[in-house]
Amino acid sequence: MSVRSIIKIDEEKCNGCGLCIPNCPEGALQVIDGKARLISDLFCDGLGACLGFCPEGAIEIVEREAEPYDEYQVMENIVKQGDNVIKAHLLHLKEHGEKELFNQALDYLRKNDYKIPQDIESESLCLHTHEQSGCPGSKVMDFRAQVEEIEPTVKIKSQLRQWPVQLHLVSPRAPYFEGADIVLAADCVAYALGNFHTDYLKGKSLAIACPKLDEGQDVYLEKLKDLIDVAKINTLTVMIMQVPCCMGLFQLAKLAISQSKRKIPLKLIVVGIRGEILKEEWVSA
Repeated sequence: MSVRSIIKIDEEKCNGCGLCIPNCPEGALQVIDGKARLISDLFCDGLGACLGFCPEGAIEIVEREAEPYDEYQVMENIVKQGDNVIKAHLLHLKEHGEKELFNQALDYLRKNDYKIPQDIESESLCLHTHEQSGCPGSKVMDFRAQVEEIEPTVKIKSQLRQWPVQLHLVSPRAPYFEGADIVLAADCVAYALGNFHTDYLKGKSLAIACPKLDEGQDVYLEKLKDLIDVAKINTLTVMIMQVPCCMGLFQLAKLAISQSKRKIPLKLIVVGIRGEILKEEWVSA
């Protein structure tokens, strides 16, 4: 065994809903005795396709000793589920840059006379952003032709009141957090939401994070708890994109509030990929 990335399920948080199961085509998860279980290290690639689908935030990626992931055994599960699952699995590997596993999957399909999806390039693994991806959070869409032109003389004043802003870098004891209203935004929000500064950041302090790509989620949890109990922040507004993986940031905020001594108002704002507000509501942590 060697140390590698693999999922971990918090059984106390898991309610056995099973939403993670269909989002793990590798077949690594099953609901057993009312809880989601990782049935074999061999089937878990550690890439976290299931993360954004757990409503309780019970799944995380950790580093631990585990049996090496076995793409050939996984493909035996995949092919039983049909062509659409085969394609989704291949695109999932491409999205995460897993060239070796991707080629192993293709090798399995060829050796067992399964048809390779037409739009899967078998010659090489392209990792550029123009590639189509199977993950809804990475799907390529081009809106340039629809963006309204803005006069070059128009200036929009930044409402950013501090530096740094990345959650790993900020200090909960910084003066601009004391008693403040905080916006905790997923990295992509400010790029999608044209009026982010004027309508949502003005008068607030900011922290940004990516629940899918950032490591050290336990560090994030402790910092959020310090913001609540030490900085005594006033409110926390979590702004996320509509893609499933973003929900992890909201679940992290709820967990921080539940584990803190103080209870503060929590607002959820969900932003569409075209910049529209899909949901804005105060929620119970």
